[in-house]
Amino acid sequence: MLLDIARAILAQPTAPFHEDAVRAEILMQLAQCPHVTTELDDFGNVIACYRRGTGEARYAFAAHMDHPAYVGGEFLGGVPVEYREKNPPLRDFGAFAMWDLPAFELRDGRIFSRACDDLIGCAAMVALFHELERAGAETCVHGLFTRAEEVGFVGAIRLAQSGRVPKTLTVVSLETSSEKGGPAQMGAGVIVRVGDRTSIFDDAATASLLDAAQRAEIPVQRCLMSGGTCEATAYQLYGYRSAGLCVALGNYHNCGPDTQIASEFVSVDDVAGMVRLMVAATTGAPAADPHAALRARLEAGVASYARFTEPPV
Repeated sequence: MLLDIARAILAQPTAPFHEDAVRAEILMQLAQCPHVTTELDDFGNVIACYRRGTGEARYAFAAHMDHPAYVGGEFLGGVPVEYREKNPPLRDFGAFAMWDLPAFELRDGRIFSRACDDLIGCAAMVALFHELERAGAETCVHGLFTRAEEVGFVGAIRLAQSGRVPKTLTVVSLETSSEKGGPAQMGAGVIVRVGDRTSIFDDAATASLLDAAQRAEIPVQRCLMSGGTCEATAYQLYGYRSAGLCVALGNYHNCGPDTQIASEFVSVDDVAGMVRLMVAATTGAPAADPHAALRARLEAGVASYARFTEPPV
């Protein structure tokens, strides 16, 4: 299911402000889920909600639908000029052009694509909704599919400013993040991202995700991933409790070795782990105190040295 969803979404061309094909595919995929409702805001972001039962939502997962590309002859997105000045081949899609690279290839347990960032995040979120439907999960969760992230979080900021997403929700940004942006290793598990290049995310929200992973026995990595800034920072600036999940990304923004444009790539197992962790966080009982285990461990250490810390008589 995950690979089928990823193949369908990554097949759609996209660019900042031109996410129509990706959005249409996402809406078509979500229309197959009876307990998911969707709506568009005034900017064209997609707000989805899975609801079954009477429970209140705790999370809104977020991913963006665009990728760096040429729009009207102008390049939108962060790709260094030394890559672009080599004039790598382009594929024209009318209003915009993308690098002429395969949309989806599966090799050696990895997905290669012209646009893993952040269509993989979108695919993982769609897979979450399908998995909740398959399991008949009694829960509620929101999904935010945003536009024009690559030019400054335009869609996320418009959505945050609108107030359409309740501040009671924890917004978890889903990303593919440069493998060079931290100590994470591709294939070693989904990354619970404690922060990005410009901010640190909510500690309690991060601890809750780590607690959910531990209880579900899901391999995770806990890393800063400072190679770029993600939407968790944007939502946090507008008063939302934010956290981040990502998978390690190779050839970030198609920047391959020797200043050559190349396909981005991610580990299938890492993406599957991201979906599993979203399911666990959404369906599991919230930890009363996500810091309890760490506090208990530290207090046990203190107790073991009581003979040195007793006050003098």
